[in-house]
Amino acid sequence: QVQVVESGGGLVQAGGSLRLSCAASGRTFSNYVMAWFRQAPGKEREFVARIVQSGGTTYFADSVKGRFTISRDNAKNTVYLQMNSLKPEDTAVYYCAAGLRGGGRSNGYNYWGQGTQVTVSS
Repeated sequence: QVQVVESGGGLVQAGGSLRLSCAASGRTFSNYVMAWFRQAPGKEREFVARIVQSGGTTYFADSVKGRFTISRDNAKNTVYLQMNSLKPEDTAVYYCAAGLRGGGRSNGYNYWGQGTQVTVSS
């Protein structure tokens, strides 16, 4: 079992930045692919970014590529999502997820946080 807890959401103006954090506990953090997904009102949950176990490879949705970065600190059992040049369409609840399989779909992740709200005003 892995528990993940997100933090760092909030309200920001368009063009601003936020950094989300996800603290994990339980089984060995470094065994898991870590990812961020988001869900906007009335829309399905969508993939945002993921990082492999070693932290050496990252993947991003096209909508955030070049604006968001994902990183992890295996010594601190934490993954981060740095979001720059935020747009109103980035408004959503952001979820952290951990999975042994990973990938760009929700079914690759076994453990999910409760989510943190990000609101970008125009």
